[in-house]
Amino acid sequence: MKRSITRMQDPILKLPRHTLLAHSARYLGVLLASLLCSLNIQALEPKKVLGFGDMLEPQPYQVFQRDRIDSGPIRIRACLPTMDQSISSMEWSWVADGVASAWFPLAVQWDDTCFQAQVRLPAGGWYTLRLRDRDDRAKTHEIKYIGVGEVFVVAGQSNAANHGEAIMEPRSDRVVSLSQDGWQPAKDPQPGASGRRGSFMPTLGDKLVDALGVPIGFVACGLGATSVREWLPAGDTFDRPPTLEGRVKHLDDGRWMSGGEAFDHFMHRVDALGIEGFRAVLWHQGESDANQRDPGRTLPGEDYAKMLSRIISATRAQLGWEVPWFVAQTSYHVPGDEASQDIRRAQASMWKPGLALQGPDTDALKGMLRESYGQGVHFSREGLIAHGQAWAHCLLPWLTRATDQPSSP
Repeated sequence: MKRSITRMQDPILKLPRHTLLAHSARYLGVLLASLLCSLNIQALEPKKVLGFGDMLEPQPYQVFQRDRIDSGPIRIRACLPTMDQSISSMEWSWVADGVASAWFPLAVQWDDTCFQAQVRLPAGGWYTLRLRDRDDRAKTHEIKYIGVGEVFVVAGQSNAANHGEAIMEPRSDRVVSLSQDGWQPAKDPQPGASGRRGSFMPTLGDKLVDALGVPIGFVACGLGATSVREWLPAGDTFDRPPTLEGRVKHLDDGRWMSGGEAFDHFMHRVDALGIEGFRAVLWHQGESDANQRDPGRTLPGEDYAKMLSRIISATRAQLGWEVPWFVAQTSYHVPGDEASQDIRRAQASMWKPGLALQGPDTDALKGMLRESYGQGVHFSREGLIAHGQAWAHCLLPWLTRATDQPSSP
């Protein structure tokens, strides 16, 4: 059953007097924002809900990337079951701190029995979004724990991939992460990364919530023990193999080729967020390219810089927008093998306009900040806290400047 597309409406959001008094001044501009629609959004796993069949977005604990300091767009996508195709017009409302707004017409686009729309909410949360049939108010659905804040993609190898010595948990209930099944509180291990232990993300999330006052979402993509060579798109070739060869192929001419599994894993995770649906990529990788036991598998810094530049460019081209990247300095192995100046210089060479931004220097996190009483490559509990704090130190000044220009590194 095909439906005509409802014409866009641009209502002024007028809340009752007592509601206006309940919200801070930073929300007032949001209450005048118009409703938007027509986004091309990638699919998440649907959730069954009464009256609305498959609810794809929003989902409980979902954080939407704000595009202004005071607000951000909320995507609404759902498919109605056949029995509910009688719904001809819809409206929406939202609840914050127990205070509900009035109901407003929802401008939607239909594709057979599925629809999509977009509304704007203040930066913050958690909120409850309410949807209903304007002509049959018994057909109403609520989605709780919706936030507008900051979303980060975390990629790299083990120290970005749940291999820390201790399981960490955020203090704030506004730090969440994206799993295969939806959004959830960001207790380690972070879904989407390879390890089963601890990460720096809970600490970083708490620091950002404390400083910014908005929910924080993480999309973890890290894979333990990976070389930058393994993160190249499928088919890219190089001369020196990584120490682990499971994600690369040896060619007949003697060169090596990336199988693309790590790149594809990254893209699959990030595609679901949509255009400008997150703030930045946090890249923490380099140990598996620095000072390898077999010198023939150590990657020269010049090659590292070219390969990471290629990965950054390829992700931007495939996603269709200029994704900001932060690149950390990391090459530490164990006491006595604490840095590769060649790899560190290559990582620092990424820090220039249009390419990437400066991440933390985690080679400086030594001693008891490493596992096994300072003898290991991964971080101890104290090291994970220091790692998260180091990322916050890099991100917060930039976030203050970048709030009004989220897509520009």
